[in-house]
Amino acid sequence: MNVHAIAAIYRFEMARAFRTIVQSIAAPVITTSLYFIVFGAAIGRRMPALDGVSYGAFIVPGLIMLSILTESISNGSFSIYMPKFSGTIYEVLSAPISAVEIILGYVGAAASKSVLLGIIIAITARLFVPYHIAHPFVALAFLALTSVTFSLFGFLTGVWADGWEKLSIIPMMVVTPLTFLGGSFYSISMLPEPWRQIALGNPVVYLISGFRWAFYGISDVSVGTSLLMTLGFLLACLMAVTWIFRTGWRLKT
Repeated sequence: MNVHAIAAIYRFEMARAFRTIVQSIAAPVITTSLYFIVFGAAIGRRMPALDGVSYGAFIVPGLIMLSILTESISNGSFSIYMPKFSGTIYEVLSAPISAVEIILGYVGAAASKSVLLGIIIAITARLFVPYHIAHPFVALAFLALTSVTFSLFGFLTGVWADGWEKLSIIPMMVVTPLTFLGGSFYSISMLPEPWRQIALGNPVVYLISGFRWAFYGISDVSVGTSLLMTLGFLLACLMAVTWIFRTGWRLKT
């Protein structure tokens, strides 16, 4: 494996993120902080506790996950779409590096940015809402796994997109609504039937539920089920990316 090639792609993508730090880091942190101020510090004081956790603290994992999902997809999609748009994708594809090394470089950088963003948001949340993390290593594992999975999904989105407007369709029109309806601001158990069963068909429910369990030991579904769903989606993304590199679908268009 060409470690130098992976490191070169990784360093380039990370450097680009820090050159646009206002857009990459500051903007999502400020946006999420507004949620903490409105729903956590203001409205949260008037809301009853959920499963023994104050409402402000209850929404912390969901809001972190909301930022992680959208930013992972955006980072992953932009990292591969920009070389396609500028034409430098031909240099990457003709270089003596494998598909695995290309993916490790691009997706590794996108996931690293998402993990860093998640940690910053978690630290920022303490300024507005008191909370604790019961299982910090599990929380970090879920954070890293989710970041890698959705960075891969973003990579697929970037390959599929043939215009700048398409890069925002999936994060804004699909992932954000699913996250809002996936238990970011409430527990799925609060929904009446049949809406609770319908909500369980939302894959984001399992991500938020597993991440919330790592914080407070409470969840809408078992942490094992959440982990299996995340790993299943990761495997599906890996299979799709493998197929793309084998066939060259949209990589050279």
